[in-house]
Amino acid sequence: MNVTLIVPELDKASFWNDPSEFKDIFDVDHFITCLRDEVRILKAVPPRLRRRVELGVYHTMPPVSWSNLSYYQDQILPLVKKHKVLQLNKTDTRLANNELPVEVQKLRCRVNFNGLRFTPKIEELGRRVVKILREKGPFLVLHLRYEMDMLAFSGCSHGCNRYEEEELTRMRYAYPWCKEKIINSELKRKEGLCPLTPEETALTLSALGIDRNVQIYIAAGEIYGGKRRLKALTDVFPNVVRKETLLDSSDLSFCKNRSSQMAALDYLISLESDIFVPTYYGNMAKVVEGHRRTVELGSVFDQGEGLSRYKNGSYYVRVMALHLKKQCDLIHTIVDGDLGAEIFGLYINLEDGV
Repeated sequence: MNVTLIVPELDKASFWNDPSEFKDIFDVDHFITCLRDEVRILKAVPPRLRRRVELGVYHTMPPVSWSNLSYYQDQILPLVKKHKVLQLNKTDTRLANNELPVEVQKLRCRVNFNGLRFTPKIEELGRRVVKILREKGPFLVLHLRYEMDMLAFSGCSHGCNRYEEEELTRMRYAYPWCKEKIINSELKRKEGLCPLTPEETALTLSALGIDRNVQIYIAAGEIYGGKRRLKALTDVFPNVVRKETLLDSSDLSFCKNRSSQMAALDYLISLESDIFVPTYYGNMAKVVEGHRRTVELGSVFDQGEGLSRYKNGSYYVRVMALHLKKQCDLIHTIVDGDLGAEIFGLYINLEDGV
């Protein structure tokens, strides 16, 4: 398309009211340098076009979700040529998963897992937390999606009392961009669209045979219901910690009331965990899983001969035939006993947009 990307701006009008800029979370110079052979990236609109932006003489739009390359070439590119400056105000799931050139899929991974690197301050703090946890042994990161906003906007109020249900409903009605106001919580739960409650999480971890003495780091914001709701979890797994309990308040002062920077810290710790358990398959869970699998598969492919023996098996051939045209999320991990730690990831055949 031969267009220039301006370093992204972050949404500051959402529920979280986070004033963070892109540069407060990510290493901008690394982002530009890492991708310079693929995309021309500038920190700001060039002077010859800056006046247009200041006057609001540019086009703003959300791209159509799950679009293929022809959409961007045939519909987006003409808009760029016409208006000179085009602002895409939504960027989540705007590109199809399947039937894209391998080069585009590789670029997608390069952006997510190489180009986007957190600031040195966040990276250093993440290493410090991991070191504190490692000094006491293995640790599990629990992405416990049970914050107030999650429950309000999803309509999932199972386990909440009447007052809490009313509070969550009021919050949902208070934000115009939340389109779904009337939600049947029990129906949504039966359809598997709700996060696990703390009580269900405790049962699940126990059923999986997780050692009750393992360190559990909670990667999340404030849990709705506080200690009362967490009690079911901490009664079974007493070694539950958070960044706020591992660090001094002064260490976190630079990201106070900045949920995106707090989430970045949790993301780094999630990557380094011995076990990562999300209680809801949302954006962070998907990206952490993809990042961890990318690292795993990279080490596997470097092993050469052993993987070749695995790939000659009939099961591998059948799976690859079924998934030949699919490039979606990795979901399963197969470990062959004869090959020790050699791992091969399979793909889930989801239709785009499902």
